[in-house]
Amino acid sequence: MEKNIKDKAVLETLIERFQKHRLPRLMDIKKNVDQGEMLSEYDIEFLEQVFKDARQNDHYLQTADDELKALMMKVLSLYQGITEKALENEQKK
Repeated sequence: MEKNIKDKAVLETLIERFQKHRLPRLMDIKKNVDQGEMLSEYDIEFLEQVFKDARQNDHYLQTADDELKALMMKVLSLYQGITEKALENEQKK
């Protein structure tokens, strides 16, 4: 039972970090690539870290509710959209 409480606390912390720090940065990156800009080294490092963290914390999603799982799928879709558009921008230059 104590593990579930700890897992829930960690998951809540991860969600808060995502909402306050990561999502705003992802949206800024998306805006930039949608305007035809290329990713900076900082952007690439940030995206790599976000993806790495998502893989490391995947086990928390195994027990998450459907709403949280749906949110994660939207985040992955956002990530994919950013990287696809960034690649498209690179190929145009």
